[in-house]
Amino acid sequence: MKTIILSLSMVTLFFSGKVFGQTETSGRKKIYRATHTKRTELKHTKLKVNFDYQKEEMNGEEWLTASPYFYPSDSLVLDAKGMLIHEVAMDKEGRKSPLQYEYKNNILSIRLDKTYLKNQEYTVYIKYTSRPNEVEKQGSPAKGLYFINAQSTDQNNLPQIWTDGETEYSSAWFPTIDKPNQKTTQEIYMTVPDKYVSLSNGVLKDSRKEPNAMRTDHWVMDKRHSVYLAFMGVGDYAIVKDQWENIPIDYYIEKEYEPYAKQIYGHTPEMMAFFSKKLGYDYPWIKYAQISGRDYPSAAMENTTATLHNTQVLQKPGQLADENRWENIIAHELFHHWFGDLVTAESWSNLTVNESFANYSEYLWYEYKYGKDQADYHLMSEINKYIHTPSDFQKDLVRFDYDSSEDVFDLVSYQKGGGILHMLRNYLGDEAFFAGMTDYLKTYEYQNAEAEQLRLSFERISGKDLNWFFNQWYYGSGNPQLNYSYTFEPVKKQVEVTVNQSQEKEFEFPLAIDVYDNGKPVRHNVWVTAKAKNTFSFNVSKNPDVVNINADGILVSEITDKKTATQYLMQFVNSKEFSSRYKALTGIKENLNDPASVKLLSAALKDPFFRIRIKALEILDVSKPEQGKILIPDIEKLAANDSKTLVQAAAISALAKTKNKKYFPLFEKGLNATSNAVRGSAWLAMITVEPSKADDLADKIDLSDASKDMLIKMIPIVVKNKVTSQMKNITSIVAFYPFIKSQNPELGKFSEEGFNWIMTSDNAAATEGIVRILSQAKTEMLKNAQAKAMVSQMLKEGLSKKMEFLKLNPQKAESVNKQITALNKIIEEYK
Repeated sequence: MKTIILSLSMVTLFFSGKVFGQTETSGRKKIYRATHTKRTELKHTKLKVNFDYQKEEMNGEEWLTASPYFYPSDSLVLDAKGMLIHEVAMDKEGRKSPLQYEYKNNILSIRLDKTYLKNQEYTVYIKYTSRPNEVEKQGSPAKGLYFINAQSTDQNNLPQIWTDGETEYSSAWFPTIDKPNQKTTQEIYMTVPDKYVSLSNGVLKDSRKEPNAMRTDHWVMDKRHSVYLAFMGVGDYAIVKDQWENIPIDYYIEKEYEPYAKQIYGHTPEMMAFFSKKLGYDYPWIKYAQISGRDYPSAAMENTTATLHNTQVLQKPGQLADENRWENIIAHELFHHWFGDLVTAESWSNLTVNESFANYSEYLWYEYKYGKDQADYHLMSEINKYIHTPSDFQKDLVRFDYDSSEDVFDLVSYQKGGGILHMLRNYLGDEAFFAGMTDYLKTYEYQNAEAEQLRLSFERISGKDLNWFFNQWYYGSGNPQLNYSYTFEPVKKQVEVTVNQSQEKEFEFPLAIDVYDNGKPVRHNVWVTAKAKNTFSFNVSKNPDVVNINADGILVSEITDKKTATQYLMQFVNSKEFSSRYKALTGIKENLNDPASVKLLSAALKDPFFRIRIKALEILDVSKPEQGKILIPDIEKLAANDSKTLVQAAAISALAKTKNKKYFPLFEKGLNATSNAVRGSAWLAMITVEPSKADDLADKIDLSDASKDMLIKMIPIVVKNKVTSQMKNITSIVAFYPFIKSQNPELGKFSEEGFNWIMTSDNAAATEGIVRILSQAKTEMLKNAQAKAMVSQMLKEGLSKKMEFLKLNPQKAESVNKQITALNKIIEEYK
């Protein structure tokens, strides 16, 4: 899973939701990205490595066993990014004989000692130095091998080493054929400081003490996996043990968070059991470990048996009391160990067979663990990210024309792909869908596959031809854009529903239509053909009260829907599906004072699904008398007693709009809650009702573990009231103020003020926070010239303000000069 970090979501919106630099076209309009031709097949990779923390380099020895794939060959061509190559030799039972080689443009071309035939194995020895900083200097978007605070100069960061091979960056730390269709077994002898622990793929076979307080760990991976999934991690972690059946499960966690490891990761064994049963295929690897990496810029990465997470996985009780914000990602990365690691996309064009499944696993987990409403809410949120990204409309799910392999890691491969699988599941039925997944896994285990092979597995199980589905959803772009109308024929007692497609390429699909007859919905499942206009007739007793299309929310589509408040109320009260209830609730936003809308809000406040209750609380405004007199009693109950702390927090925020001081005791109680959301909302509520209390309340809240949503709510108060103790905690938002301004001018205004506040103060932690976040974001930012220019200009203006501050405050020179140095460094990185 190579997704942009959460703090960049506002930037993503600025660029229409796409990851910077993504291709705007599909099909074969520009170039055809063929699957890598296999001239050589990797067999086994053995490494012996040690790390130079001062130079941020790795010294390596490699024994690479391979053979010609089919045709005879007398050469071996390897990817080796930014390295120093010291020696290349043929190794025969420990006897080395030098080989001729050329190392140029990050390609190591080796002349073998003879011509080898198919399945005739040989082992080549390579002594080398990995130089990840040199890789970066060459303009690579990633370094493959990362030294974090290697010299321990940053007191706010921990020394760590971690690797990240996707898409083709494992060749930055060992010479290899760096393509997804190459699989290998591996072993790594990793020499590390004895005070640290290490992690790699497979199992730790043995560990040996070395001189000078060092230790060599021997990790062995005895099943084949793709090169980009190779991993090393080194750092000061606690290891918390868990287990599923005979599979050891380890949580490598920063020691500060060790007491909460089971709260963060503890569902992993249950997830493993659930996925194994659902897929009809037990977890296929020898162990499973999870680790977090400081400054890791993506969300997480499914390195085989050793998942790497962004540090946002680390949470304390205040956040965990509300929800585990990383639970879906934990599920996503585990599911990759079937779809992505066991069976791997043969090319980046076919990334969907990795990422769409992992995205959909989040739905499966939520459905199993928390019920269908929670799963449907998550799916809707995911699909909306794609729908609200116009540039993604033109992209095929399987696309062969990308500019860079990074381009396909987008909302189409992930979010839309997950929605497409949900449609396929509902078309085939659960039994056939999951049996098809099992067939695919068993047929291609420890191999590579593509979307066509996925189709064949589903066809083999179901007996249905699925070309029509794959042609429009996998090898085509876009989605249905629908509007509809209906007329009643009183003589025939029929309603005629017309569904129109307005997009250029028509789709065919099953569609659920609810026709409300005497206030009750009657479900009609119809087939929409690939034409602009489809008409359907249904028997009714009278003119329908409501007609609701895509009533089950399954179709990935955009629907123009116009109903009255009374119709929305009827739809909300009588619909079982989350999608129809949620659309009815949001449909009244522009007409909240209608009595039917207030009744709908009242019903929504009592809805069994907490996300509906939260949405109602966000929409309503009890400062308006027509709402307040009816809704306040229910809101007071939710604020005091709801089983979900997120609902309590939303209810406190709703009551704050009244600016009524009678709620002060409720707010004061909230300040002492465990829940971050409740404490944050109570803090904001008290300042909203009594702004003069801002200074007194400054230290009553800690935003260091706050969610993104909470930070966004807090920033105006923190900035407006100059709450210095919270300055360092707002950096993840204010660092992107140029992008936020175009999406949310009010938030953008306060974010800009926050950034300037940091730049005109002596707050080293806040300034370093800005620098660290922008350094993490650099890989994505530099792909887009406009983003790069905007960040560069922001930093230059910030530097100017910081230097002016120094002139006015020379007594602070020691601290401020360090901040100026850090700003100059990041400015240089953005040139």
